[in-house]
Amino acid sequence: VVIASLTMSAILVFFIVPLTILFFIYLSNILLVIYQRNGDVKADPLSDVWDSARKTIASFWDIYARIWHGYELHGVENLPEGPGILVYYHGAIPVDYLYFLSRLFLWKKRLCLSVADHFVFRLPGLKLLLEVTGVMPGRREECLIALKNGHLVSISPGGVREALFSDESYQLMWGNRKGFAQVALDAKVPIIPMYTQNVREGYRMFKERRFFRQLYESTRLPFTPPYGGLPVKFRTYIGEPIPYDPNITTEELVEKVICKGNFLFSFQTKTAVQALISKHQTIPGSIWKALLERFDKRHK
Repeated sequence: VVIASLTMSAILVFFIVPLTILFFIYLSNILLVIYQRNGDVKADPLSDVWDSARKTIASFWDIYARIWHGYELHGVENLPEGPGILVYYHGAIPVDYLYFLSRLFLWKKRLCLSVADHFVFRLPGLKLLLEVTGVMPGRREECLIALKNGHLVSISPGGVREALFSDESYQLMWGNRKGFAQVALDAKVPIIPMYTQNVREGYRMFKERRFFRQLYESTRLPFTPPYGGLPVKFRTYIGEPIPYDPNITTEELVEKVICKGNFLFSFQTKTAVQALISKHQTIPGSIWKALLERFDKRHK
């Protein structure tokens, strides 16, 4: 009985924090619905009318980030004043990205629109939250419109596959995804690399992945449950922008030049994200070291 109780307690500890994150996400949506109904708000979800609600939700997530992960954000000065594409490494649970969005809004009152996997839009009860926070499927036309309107747009080329099947080696799993690079070329905007230190130590996936990999590839649904939620140190680093090359004119963007520029831009971005990982992350990641970094003041 004692052994069974300890086992069940350990299982609950490993899964309760990820479930708590999911609960907080739904709670955020409920708060937005209450705000909408009480104020009879019918404005565009991306308009300034929603800023007070965004500030409340961002403040909640920022407090959670400070308490649970001692969250720090570095390199905000590298973000352009105008539009740009943020490219980041996808952790098992992208809670670090929620922390980034929250702090960016609180510091700069700036909304960063997010490209998400299609399965996110199948989750019930999150429609308003996705709209108000600017989450979109990532179709080329939508991204170009957002950039034209002066927004930052973020994307993780590895997406759900990287979340599920990368590990403490922090391997980028982008495959042949270069669409973000083409959008950046078309919109003539810079790409900004971003990475969160210890994100894999906070939340992890199980090692045995062959079955779940086959299941994901056939359904494109994330059946692998994350575990963890330990209060390790999180630091998000925003790298220097990779600028658009003004020498590439519209007339020059014929098929061969597009393919070449697309590949080059994608390669530069992947190298930049990998450089942030190499500079700021212990490889392989160590949960113990990540916990001890909560007491390390040198980075402050």
